[in-house]
Amino acid sequence: MSRKVAFITGGAQGIGAAICHRLAKDGFVVAVADMNEEGAVAVAKEIEENGGEAVAVQLDVANREQFIESVEAVAEKFGDFNVLVNNAGLGPTTPIETITPEMFDKVYHVNVASIIWGTQAAYKMFKKFGHGGKIINATSQAGVVGNPHLALYSGTKFAVRGITQVTARDLAPEGITVNAFAPGIVKTPMMYDIAHQVGLEAGMDDEWGMEQFSKNIALGELTEAEEIAGGVSFLASKDSNCMTGQTLIIDGGMQFH
Repeated sequence: MSRKVAFITGGAQGIGAAICHRLAKDGFVVAVADMNEEGAVAVAKEIEENGGEAVAVQLDVANREQFIESVEAVAEKFGDFNVLVNNAGLGPTTPIETITPEMFDKVYHVNVASIIWGTQAAYKMFKKFGHGGKIINATSQAGVVGNPHLALYSGTKFAVRGITQVTARDLAPEGITVNAFAPGIVKTPMMYDIAHQVGLEAGMDDEWGMEQFSKNIALGELTEAEEIAGGVSFLASKDSNCMTGQTLIIDGGMQFH
């Protein structure tokens, strides 16, 4: 018998790991996909130890062929494919004068091209199994309003919102919803690294760097990865069936729309 299957990229740590644990708790069979195979294996093992079902997948999301092959292998293993969470991404600090062609290519391939490759892979499986599905893309509050020193990152996250809206329109007739989630300042290794770099550029410490991003949060505190996972759980569930092309902002009250 087929089971509901969710494929999460960047699942080895931070928000991605929290999403994997939450969707497993929701009853999905979870594919934990990440460049870091050791980390993916660890998350999958934790899920199984907690009574869930998971598999680790080593994946470079910027590689189209590898992405498609990985999704096909997971779908074949479990007999279905239902949800793709395009969560993997890079968040370098990039004062405008520091951006190089090599840096541009790397960040845009990981943060933007991967959204297209993942969407193609998921769409192929939804058609194969003869049903709709859900594609959930990671953008950011920095993809809603530009953040200082993040020209590359913010640019990619604005692009993700645009791709989400277009593919939502294109795939809606086939029962496929496409939505995005926009985390704010989340307690993850990537966010702490960004804060460190911003502080370093200004000759200040990490705490000052984090404050530049978090000082305008209405609820007055940083977001936990598990809180982001809760939003993704909603987007992966039938409760969001009437929602497509939208960006769910989960930032403690930084942006209001």
